[in-house]
Amino acid sequence: MSITTEPSTSPAVAGVPRRLLQAEGAAVLAVSLAAYSHLGGNWALFAAIFFAPDLAMLGYLAGNRIGAALYNAVHTTLTAFALGAAGYLFDLNWAIDSAVILAAHIGFDRLLGYGLKYGTAFGDTHLGSKGKRAA
Repeated sequence: MSITTEPSTSPAVAGVPRRLLQAEGAAVLAVSLAAYSHLGGNWALFAAIFFAPDLAMLGYLAGNRIGAALYNAVHTTLTAFALGAAGYLFDLNWAIDSAVILAAHIGFDRLLGYGLKYGTAFGDTHLGSKGKRAA
């Protein structure tokens, strides 16, 4: 296996570690909801943009590798933390609210078993395969 290719079968977490990652997702979702409430966020806005991070799936129109890279860039807690930190440092409430909503979305995805993507196929994630390839 070279550094530029991925395995033909993408490895996935299974068993107890998978359930722990899903529980961790539930915790991220719960804490994000509590934080958004504490911040006095607009719940209509929350509902309106909760699934906006999934627009990153459009990257798959350019191929699996680009799609996975774009999807993963948006669906990592590092992005949510960076956005939140920028909001805090520069006093940008919209960025803080967006970071909390993004974290909630990521937690929701992990809870449901949707993980970071491999460049092999859309449904190949670190939490297992989803969709037709999973069958």
